[in-house]
Amino acid sequence: MKLDVLTLGAGNAGSIDLDDAIFGLEPRADILHRVVRWQRAKAQAGTHATLGKSDVSYSTKKIYRQKGTGGARHGSRKAPIFRKGGVYKGPTPRSHAFDLPKKVRALGLRHALSAKATAGELVIVEDLNLTDAKTAAVAKAVKEKGWKRVLFIDGTEVNEGFARAARNLDGVDVLPSMGANVYDILKRDTLVITRAGVEALAARLNGDVK
Repeated sequence: MKLDVLTLGAGNAGSIDLDDAIFGLEPRADILHRVVRWQRAKAQAGTHATLGKSDVSYSTKKIYRQKGTGGARHGSRKAPIFRKGGVYKGPTPRSHAFDLPKKVRALGLRHALSAKATAGELVIVEDLNLTDAKTAAVAKAVKEKGWKRVLFIDGTEVNEGFARAARNLDGVDVLPSMGANVYDILKRDTLVITRAGVEALAARLNGDVK
């Protein structure tokens, strides 16, 4: 697959050959779904908690005599049936993460990149260098290109000036190649990768970089 390489200005920087094993696959929704579920489950805080019977702060004195009341023989107001009592089998802090094979994760990234290429939402740029690395300059470049919700993926290291200028822009994210992931790629309308980013992703997915 061959795509034109643009610049953040109005120029053109030639073309680039993209690996079909990374950008030319037929996207599979089931694989993308598995990887996104794995990412979101891993990101869950899992801090939900309630007070059980043993956690409630209350007197342990027997609330009334055992017999003769005509009611149930309760021993503590901490029981779940009482107001302000403990919750029975309520949520406790836990991790929602589950294992997913590395090969499936790598395959999911390949399919996410291929999905953007297939949909025509993949753009390759020469680099992220701007003569004036300020927020206004990045906002102008993004607007002129017609990008609204865009993810920039740079090489092994992100252009610090561009990243600093773009961090206050709504709908604009910047990641290094090692930070590229299925969820962030799919939730943006446009994926912009630098030439160095393409090379770094190819090295990462072809096994040269773990």
